This record gives sequence, structure tokens and C-alpha cells, in this order.
Amino acid sequence: MDNIEIEIQVNIENSKLLIDFLEKNANFKKENHQIDEYFSPTHRNFTEIRPVKEWLRLRDSGGKHFITYKNWHYGEDGKSSDYCDEYETKIEDLDQLKKILDILNFKPIVKVDKIRKIWIYKDYEIAIDSVNGLGDFLEIEYIGENEKVEPKKITEEMINFLKDIGCGKIKRNYVGYPFQLLFPEEVKYEEQ
Repeated sequence: MDNIEIEIQVNIENSKLLIDFLEKNANFKKENHQIDEYFSPTHRNFTEIRPVKEWLRLRDSGGKHFITYKNWHYGEDGKSSDYCDEYETKIEDLDQLKKILDILNFKPIVKVDKIRKIWIYKDYEIAIDSVNGLGDFLEIEYIGENEKVEPKKITEEMINFLKDIGCGKIKRNYVGYPFQLLFPEEVKYEEQ
């Protein structure tokens, strides 16, 4: 599934049950500190359009650096359609890349600072994030190999997985951390 990311971001009522389940049934991958800095070109401000479709991110993940461009697909209802096009690569020198972006008139718009704990369970990468200024969240990303998956079906399976564990109320947002930090008054959650 090159360049397609299928994931959900939710708040759950009972994270202890999920953590207990993951500790018994999943493979703990790592815990790390991630600082994501988001940029927007001045000639085409990504955040002027609602819903925000595009994000350009520089990530420092425990000393490893990445640049990522995401282009989200939305349905007529304005909700993300469960996947985005994602292009990501490692970078050697974060400071030099920031200088290049500055010269090209890309301006920093928000920084997301979080501690992420990651487990692998079957075809899912499950991350529990503690995000400065926002609180705790859960992200589940599909990492399976099947090229013919349907994003909506996969995200429904993710929600059912959480319900089967007994995580209590599951509230989903469709906007991600940078949007929540930039525009908290516009964030809406839907109970699943």
C-alpha cells in the first residue's frame, strides 16, 4: 500500500483495558519522544481551507528525522474518508532542511510535542500518545500488506477491535493534532 495511510485517532474512556490487552497480546515496539513541526507555504496557506487537506511535517523522533507530506481525502460530509496519500522520507540534517523551507517561504505554523508508545498487533500499529496541550489519544494505523483493502472497512474493523476489548466510549475526531492545537474551537468528536 505504497503512499496510502489508513488510520484513526480516538479518545477512549478506558485505556487501562487496552494497555492490559496490548501487554498480553501485542509486541511492544518502542516508546519515544516525537516533536512534529508543521509548515505551510506562504503562497498557498494549507490552513485556510476547511477541512484542512494538506500537511507538511518535519519529525524529530528520538534523534531520527523525517519529512512527511499528507494529502487527506474527504467525503461530502467534510469528514476524512479514512485514508490519505502520504509521502515520507528520512532526512539527514533537520536544521538545513528548515533553512531551505524558510528560503522557499514555508513558515512554521504549529509544533506537536508528544510521547508515543507503540505496539504491533496483527495488521495494526497501535500508538498511545500523550500530547502536550491536548492530553492522551490513541492512533491505530493499518500496516497490512493487502493492496486491495477498503479504507472504510479497515477503519470499521479498528473501531470494532476497541469495542471488543471493552474500551468504553470511543470518541473520534477527523482532524489530527496540528488542527486541534491551531483551532481548538473547531474540533468536533463523534462517539463511535
